[in-house]
Amino acid sequence: MIKQFVPQEFCLKCQGCCRFKEANSVWSPCLLDEEIQELLDKPEIPAASISIDRRIQPIANPGGADFICPFLETLNNQCKIYSIRPFECQLYPFLINLRKNKVLLTVDLNCPYAYERINSQEAKEYIVYLAGYLNSTPLLSMLKDNPQIIQAYEDLREVAELNLPHEIK
Repeated sequence: MIKQFVPQEFCLKCQGCCRFKEANSVWSPCLLDEEIQELLDKPEIPAASISIDRRIQPIANPGGADFICPFLETLNNQCKIYSIRPFECQLYPFLINLRKNKVLLTVDLNCPYAYERINSQEAKEYIVYLAGYLNSTPLLSMLKDNPQIIQAYEDLREVAELNLPHEIK
């Protein structure tokens, strides 16, 4: 489990993540192969929650416009699968990004917490922690086995380069 940058009490008040402008959003979390199986092993999780390209499939928001994660409880803004939430969800507002043949750790400054604190000592220390964690042998191996997690997101701030072997890129 990844140490969290954004405190849970801040997340529960925010109406940002887990919401998407379209059903096939690039922002919908990609799943690791083992996460797909773990989710499918839960009888309460419909297979339709996972798209063919290994993403959580957003659903129409019953309380308004746009789309939401099928695991978001909109009444209290809580995740129904928080204890087994996917790697990308644990990582957010940080994302693994492919740019110019480099694999980078980036941050989405649409997250108000990250936006307000990205230049703080807290953020600098967290980035060092997270880059070290992602550059560890087990995580590099996991990323090599799950290249779908490395996306080409736009409009994110680069914060660190990851030491992935050339064949992953």
